[in-house]
Amino acid sequence: MEIIHSIFDFKPTQKSIVTIGTFDGVHIGHQKIIQELIDEAKSSNKKSVLLTFFPHPRMVLQKDVSIKLINTIDERAKHLEDLGLDYLIIHPFSKEFSRLTALDFVRDILVNQLNTSKLIIGYDHHFGKNREGNIEQLTEYSHLYDFTVQEILAQDIDEVSVSSTKIRKALASGELKTANKYLGYPFSITGVVVNGKKLGGKIGFPTANIDIAETYKLVPKTGVYVVKSTINNNTVFGMMNIGNRPTVNGEHQTIEVHFFDFNQDLYQKELTIELLYFLRDEHKFNSVDDLIIQLKTDKENSLNYINTITSLS
Repeated sequence: MEIIHSIFDFKPTQKSIVTIGTFDGVHIGHQKIIQELIDEAKSSNKKSVLLTFFPHPRMVLQKDVSIKLINTIDERAKHLEDLGLDYLIIHPFSKEFSRLTALDFVRDILVNQLNTSKLIIGYDHHFGKNREGNIEQLTEYSHLYDFTVQEILAQDIDEVSVSSTKIRKALASGELKTANKYLGYPFSITGVVVNGKKLGGKIGFPTANIDIAETYKLVPKTGVYVVKSTINNNTVFGMMNIGNRPTVNGEHQTIEVHFFDFNQDLYQKELTIELLYFLRDEHKFNSVDDLIIQLKTDKENSLNYINTITSLS
């Protein structure tokens, strides 16, 4: 897959099969659209092109700094690459770009720039200035500019309507099973291992402290999770705490991972942590000894879960 960072840097040599959207999460509904896109491109001997935008339009138009996204832009690109796209265009979203009318967008972007032969979109798709463009206008313009439009209907995507918003809400409430089901893969976070207070090592549970650079990345509900990561090409399981460490007077949110049967220096390494199972909420314990007892229970419960899923695979 080739990644292009502006619509205007894309120089197609043949007709394209195109889809457009934010695709935050690249969830199972998105995957349905993208698979249709790829299949159509292969069958017609054309190139599959996905146009997405960054920053998220709400960050630009509404100055919504509170919005948290399921994927960073790099994570989104990785998931899209895994699906087998030919081209991913990540166009910088701006107020100026948002002012394109529906007609301007179709004529200047879809037709003249992307050389669209067919546009495949999800249901209830809107585009152009003030989101004025819809499937009816697209169909009208397609006759004028000689391309076809295919809308993937809601019932064709899933029996249960899947959306990025529902996944964000599930993650925020600790409903990891639901979120992972809708995503079609384990939700993950990626960050660099930084120095912590090394309190975990003193009580027999050394942790890697994960720092996520992207402030817009969604961090799930505080609590303890069963996780896995790939380190030096090996799969390593562990348990992760997201929270404020109330038992030891923590002051800010931390993300700490204790890996099982693992003893390597991870400082300054970038790790991707997949969240497999939500174990429990964060609690404040009466003493460090009580915390240690709970951590031993968490480890036992984590290993039982890991044994269950690995025996099934």
